[in-house]
Formats: sequence, C-alpha cells, structure tokens
Amino acid sequence: MKKLNVADSNILNGIAAAPGIAIAHAYLYEKEKLEIKDGIVTDIPEAIENLKEAIERSKYELRKVFDIAIEKMGKNRAAIFEAQLMILDDPVLIDQIVKRIESERRLPEFIVNDEITRYQELMNASDELYMKERSQDIEDIKNRIIRNLQKKRLQSKITNQVIVVTSSLTPADTILFSKSNVKGYITDFGGLTSHAAIVSRSLKIPAVVGTHDATAKIKDGDLVIMDGFHGIVILKPDETQLNFYRNKIEKLTQFDKELAGLKDEPAVTLDGHEIIIRGNIDITDEVDYLIENGAKGIGLLRTEQVFGGLDTFPGEDEQYLAYHELAEKIYPEYVIIRAFDVGGDKFLPHDVKEPNPFLGWRGIRFLLDNPEIFKTQIRAVLRASVHKNVKLMLPMVVSLEEVKRSKALVKECKEELKKEHLKYDSHLQLGIMIEVPSAAVLAKEFADEVDFLSIGTNDLIQFVLAVDRGNEIVSMLYQEFHPAVIRTINQIIKNGQRGHAFVSMCGEMAGDTIAIPLLVGMGLDSLSVSPSSIPYIKRIIRSLSYQKAQEMANECLGYGSLQEVSERIEKFFSENLIEQTNNFL
Repeated sequence: MKKLNVADSNILNGIAAAPGIAIAHAYLYEKEKLEIKDGIVTDIPEAIENLKEAIERSKYELRKVFDIAIEKMGKNRAAIFEAQLMILDDPVLIDQIVKRIESERRLPEFIVNDEITRYQELMNASDELYMKERSQDIEDIKNRIIRNLQKKRLQSKITNQVIVVTSSLTPADTILFSKSNVKGYITDFGGLTSHAAIVSRSLKIPAVVGTHDATAKIKDGDLVIMDGFHGIVILKPDETQLNFYRNKIEKLTQFDKELAGLKDEPAVTLDGHEIIIRGNIDITDEVDYLIENGAKGIGLLRTEQVFGGLDTFPGEDEQYLAYHELAEKIYPEYVIIRAFDVGGDKFLPHDVKEPNPFLGWRGIRFLLDNPEIFKTQIRAVLRASVHKNVKLMLPMVVSLEEVKRSKALVKECKEELKKEHLKYDSHLQLGIMIEVPSAAVLAKEFADEVDFLSIGTNDLIQFVLAVDRGNEIVSMLYQEFHPAVIRTINQIIKNGQRGHAFVSMCGEMAGDTIAIPLLVGMGLDSLSVSPSSIPYIKRIIRSLSYQKAQEMANECLGYGSLQEVSERIEKFFSENLIEQTNNFL
C-alpha cells in the first residue's frame, strides 16, 4: 500500500485519542451558549428552591447517563459519572452557593456560574494537563445546573452514523452520542487522558482530539476521514485519499477477525521461542482493555499518571488500594509498578525551575532526595504484593549507588511492615529502567543487583543520539534503527542476561511492528506496549522464525548505516512473507 502524503493541505493533525478509522459526513455540534443573567432576587426561599430543583434535575440526567454508561462500558469505567454525581452532592459547594444567594440576593444562575467558574479557573491555571482536562467535566456540571435553572431542555440528538466535530466533548456527550451509532469524534481541544478520550476508547469509537481548529475548517455535512491510529483528519478527501483509507479499512476488517483469534494464544515464534507480551497503562481503567487484548500482565504502570490529578503525592493507603486492585485483577499475571517518574516533562508538585529539566531533578534522583515520598510508595507496593505478582521498577537510574540506596529503603520498609504485622512479598522483585547511556554501559553490573531490566527507548534513543525528538528542527535525527542505537540495545540485552536479569523493553520502539523481528532476534525476553498494539505485535511474532530473526539481527549489528539496517529489515519481511501491519495501521 502506498503511503499517504501527510503534507496535503486538507489534512489536520491532532492527538490520536482512540484507535480506528472512519469515513463519514461531519456533524458540527455547537453547544448551546447559555446566557447568564444577573439580577436582584426578591423571594430568597423561592430562589433557593429553584436551585435545589435544578440540582435534582441535573442528578436525574446524570444518573440516566450513568445507567447507559454501565450498560455500554461496565460499572468500573462508568465510575467517571459517579464522580460527577458526587460533585452535585458536595455540601461545601452547595452551601456556599446558597449562602451567596442569601447574602448577595442575586439570581441563582449568576451565583452558580460565578462560583463554579472560580474552581475551573484554578484548575486551568494549573501546569498539569490532567487538571485542565478535569475542568471540562466541571464545565458540564455547571452548564447542566444553569440550563435546568433556566428550564431549558437538553439538545443532544444527532443523525445516525456521522462523525461528531466539536470544540470539546464532555464524557456525557460521548455516551449520549454513542446511542446514535456515531462513527467518530473530532475535537479542537482535549488530550489523551481526558475523560471523553477514555470513554471513546472504552466504547471503541475512534477519536482525534486537540486539532485546535477543526470546527473552524470543517462544515456541517462535509465528508471527512478520521484516522484514530495516527491523529489525522482529512477534510473533503480526494479519490486517492478515499481509496487509500477504504483499502485500510478493508485490511483492518480482515485483520480484526484474524487478531481476535489470537487473544488466548501465546506470542511464540514458528520454531517455539516465546516472548512475553505485557501492556503499558497510564490509568487503571485501561486494565480491562489490556486483558481483552490478551496481555500477560502489566509491564509498566506509570504511577505518576495514575495519581496525576492530585495536588500532592498520594498517601500510602490511597496508593495501596489502587495497586492492590490492579494486582488482584491481573492475577496470576504480574504488574510492574514504576516508582514515581517525576521531573523532566512529567508532573512535579514543586515550583522548581531548571534550565534543562530532562537532565535535572527527575526520576530516582527526586525520590532519593525525598525519602518520605519514596518510602510511602514502597510501603504501598509491598502491601499490595501479598499475592507475589507485583514488581517494583526504578526510573532514570544512572548509578549503582542509586540502586543500593533504593534497596536499603525497601529493606527498611519491610522491617517496618513486619513490626506492624502487615503482610507483603518478602521476595518482591526489583528492576530498573535503562534509559541513559551510563545505565546501558553498566547493564551487567545492574543485572547483578536487580531482578529485571526494562529498556525505555524514548529517552535512551534521545540520549544516545543527542536528539530532542520534540524539536521539529532535529526530530528527523531521532532514529530507532541507527546502528549506535541497535548496538546499544543489543549490549543491554546480552549483558543483562549474562547477569541473569530478565530483559524487557517498554518504550515506543517495542510497539513498532517493523522493529519486532530485530528485537526478537536480539533476544529480548519481553515487550511491553500500549494495549491496542498487543494483537499486532503478537501476530508478527507468531509469523517469524526465531533462528532467522537472530541471523537477520546479527547481520544488522554489523552494518554502519541506518539505510543498511532498514533495508535488511524490509528484506526480512518480504523474504518471510510477513505482511507489514504498519502499512495499514
């Protein structure tokens, strides 16, 4: 299949929030703009009664949405709406609104708008994307109460089988539109962890969010292609683009049937070599999807994302409950819990300004400088490990000293828990991320100290090649198949295994189907990828010979250029009649 020219003028780029491809006419959904009136209230009891009726009506509407959500997504994922209902029951918020109506004698809709907008402004002022996205949920609640105060009916009915294009989506919109068999969602705003994105993934409806100006460029009724795998939207596609994506959809349909049959099959090569496939998750809601796709456990739980919505680090009991629930759900498979990887481009709840945060106070450096935060997490992980299916992984490690200090803290926590008569796995496995050249060079020495290594390719490739992949000027120099990169990865695998450590990869390279024969040939024990990639990775592994992959990998390790490595991998696919899934994903 020929590649699409992504520079075409009718292509909009956004964030790939939910996988899938759709071709349909656009439904431009413009939310009704509520006019907020201000005015003096003469009958205070009547105003308060109106407020209470509007809140009750809002609860009724959200309960209906909650019921539909349970039916479509299951109770756990529908809990998003339970949280919204709890806000409507918040006595502090409601009392404050009532007191202001009594003291200021202004219309309830003005007070509701003013009071809840203050909360939203605080959330939007946060540096955390998570908080900004949660403010959209609050917006929905605010508008719902005001609309009910104004006695207006909710307008949410749409034509069947359209792609909804809107500025932003609330989780309730996403659920209600799904009743009309909507084909996809395109939004101007929103991120990967917004509740609307999570709901879209749960409903298996493709979504592209954060396009900035889709509503300005797309008109109601326009034909649109949306690619939820790559975050691409094509407005008024030409015949070439339509044929390209029709072909993709046809291939995907065939593939879905084949992949569904692989769910319970192991990732074993034609000559009997098994690779363990696990999933990376940022939010606990994704674990069901991961299990549905046949993962053998969680290879990377990004705890800084799981608790990213908090103003500060969570307490021991809060963490314990989250880890314990996941461990129970995934049992007897493993969950690998990565200690808070803060700093760099990730959540750091301190006002710290660094000239180069990627080389600054991040990962294990931050945790060892804040032992109380680190110990709280270690104790929670240990308590969740009673079924012996939990492992702890340390991020951004550069020296053996950091591992030894971490192990001393783990030992200290075990002794504390023992004195408190709390149960834990006394043989909790400890591993590290290999993300920087110093850790790669010392892989054997690290393997002697820990139970497993996991290669984080996103940072490792950046540091090996001295390229910031987020810098558009040099991002083309970020190359997975650069000879220096593949030789570094090979040395980590070989030296790690010499030290009897289990060696895995959890970076984006692990989810690149083109890279799989090379990674398998170099001898990786395990791959941890996004849940949606698992069936595709499993299919590639089950289509190749381990022996032939080893031979190909050895050849690649002798090459001195990116082109030679890439051409040899391409040749491997064609020689062994393995279809490249990236061509139609």
